[in-house]
Amino acid sequence: MSSHRSFAVVGAGSIGLPIVGALAAQNVSVILLSRPGSTTKAVPSGVQVVKVEYGDASAVAEVFKQHKVDVVLSTIATPALEVQKSLVEAAKLAAVKLFAPSEYGMPTEGHTEGFLGEKNRFAESVKAAGIPYVRFYTGMFTEWVPWLVGYSDHGKFRVVGTGEVPISITSISDIAGFVAHVLTTLPPSELENRAFRLEGDRKSLKELGLLFKTTVEQVDLITGEAGDVKTRLMTIVDTGAASTGWDEANKVEGSGSNAAGSARAFWPGHQWKTVKDVHNL
Repeated sequence: MSSHRSFAVVGAGSIGLPIVGALAAQNVSVILLSRPGSTTKAVPSGVQVVKVEYGDASAVAEVFKQHKVDVVLSTIATPALEVQKSLVEAAKLAAVKLFAPSEYGMPTEGHTEGFLGEKNRFAESVKAAGIPYVRFYTGMFTEWVPWLVGYSDHGKFRVVGTGEVPISITSISDIAGFVAHVLTTLPPSELENRAFRLEGDRKSLKELGLLFKTTVEQVDLITGEAGDVKTRLMTIVDTGAASTGWDEANKVEGSGSNAAGSARAFWPGHQWKTVKDVHNL
């Protein structure tokens, strides 16, 4: 049984709110940090929403101390990752026991460039600050598949690259449930300075196109809203790095505890949602 009983989630976006709900269901203390002036959706009863400027380390530290926070979970969106530095400073001031940086995507260990490199450097800085980290690699959110390939807009898959490389895909509800489960059941020794590699399903973009019973069109780049982001993501996918078992340093799939989906062993009996389940295919 985990000794962690008080949690602070920073950010109320696509993954933050579900994690708040999953933790609250475990009958532990949960607070949600939100920026002043931001609008926060409804949270479970018993969860307190605390408005605080993330960049003010002293103010955030006081919040952590007041609520005797054991674990901080950052769900900050990629464009705002820089603000996590203040959160670590606050966590150190408040003697927080564990910090979960905003990962929730492709493995970042071994990366040195781009947003993956930024995430990797940040996780290492948490450890260097004397705070144990825990990283959750989830692959693509299952719910976001139609957005990535333009299916929501065009009714077909537009793919950059071969479209033949397998991707780890995990539903938001499974991610939130897993995070809450391991943080409230595993002892600190099994959480500290390690990565959990989730995988609810595993498919290539072409295989996903078949599941959706639609045309797969290969293109050089994605245009339109967030086209540059989608193009960059699919370029990374084609290298193999979108598998949660990817070993960037050696450019191979990991094995054993480093294999894609190896984290499933920590949630025995759970039925993981497939792409077909989530999208009713």
